[in-house]
Amino acid sequence: MPVSPYWLVHVGPIGVIDGTLRDGTKYSSIEPGKPVVYTSKGGWIGFTDKYWLTALIPDQNDQHVLMRFTHQEHDHIDTYQADYRAGPETVAPGGSVTSSDRFFAGAKEVDLLDRYTSEAGIPRFDRAVDFGWLYFLAKPIFLALDFFYKLLGNFGVAILLLTVLIKAVFFPLANKSYRAMSKMKMLQPEMKKLKERFGDDKQRLNQETMALYKRVGANPMAGCLPIVIQLPVFYALYQVLYVTIEMRHAPFFGWIHDLSSPDPTTLFNLFGLLPYTPPPISFLHIGAWPILMGITMFLQQKLKPQPADPVHAKMFMILPVVFTFMLAEFPAGLVIYWSWNNLLSIAQQWVIMRRAGVT
Repeated sequence: MPVSPYWLVHVGPIGVIDGTLRDGTKYSSIEPGKPVVYTSKGGWIGFTDKYWLTALIPDQNDQHVLMRFTHQEHDHIDTYQADYRAGPETVAPGGSVTSSDRFFAGAKEVDLLDRYTSEAGIPRFDRAVDFGWLYFLAKPIFLALDFFYKLLGNFGVAILLLTVLIKAVFFPLANKSYRAMSKMKMLQPEMKKLKERFGDDKQRLNQETMALYKRVGANPMAGCLPIVIQLPVFYALYQVLYVTIEMRHAPFFGWIHDLSSPDPTTLFNLFGLLPYTPPPISFLHIGAWPILMGITMFLQQKLKPQPADPVHAKMFMILPVVFTFMLAEFPAGLVIYWSWNNLLSIAQQWVIMRRAGVT
């Protein structure tokens, strides 16, 4: 079978052997004529691709299954095989023994794999979908999106609703962070005076600045908290969009026909208004949604207290441009999530700062 070029998802030999997921074996690690052999109670073994799986599933009551992966070369063609041998059975005279063996070949639909786990007792069959090391977060995110999709009929709208729920879960932490940022912004005139008084004495300036923070209970690191708490969610959602076949070719509205692929439009032909297709160079394909995301990120940055150091302030304000180019190649569903999350954060931050008398 051909080896796919994906690096974010395991492609190759896979199985659950003695209750342990084995998804670290690569095609290249199986040498010709040297099988990789395991013994297991029940379990399953096979090969996986991004969206597809073939698996052999022995009787789950068999205590001594011999499983193996083999590699052979024929006319310079590599052939890989997964097989197993059931353990010995003792049959009494006149008696009988039954064994239930299964073979799966098809798309890795999460609901289907979960059903095989619950109804046929196949252990951890859903782990054929490579949700990555944040499985504990990615799987619930997928289940939530799938639930909302069945209610609303659109995975994009499901992402918007999930974002609102995630914001609600982290609302107390974000509120604390935004209140601390409000204090920081109120202190900017005082910090400017300190810089004018002690600008030539860096040590004294730092001491006076920290004393000012302590006096009013401000936290200069508060602005990092909203980003830090959403990074695991961001990565888990990215994994969901990338590896689940349910997201493949799932449309949103307008020009987004596949949430698992990048925004197909580009600024450099005015989003399709000009009869010109830019060459396939990544930085020339800045779609409408990445630009919207960059704008929302810029507006959010403007609400935050600006660094006293002008160099840091310039780096701070260039981040939206960097993220716009960086996320242009990411799945559209992820960019939509980030943009919507930014808008909700702006609204929350603006209300808190207004109440604090900062804006």
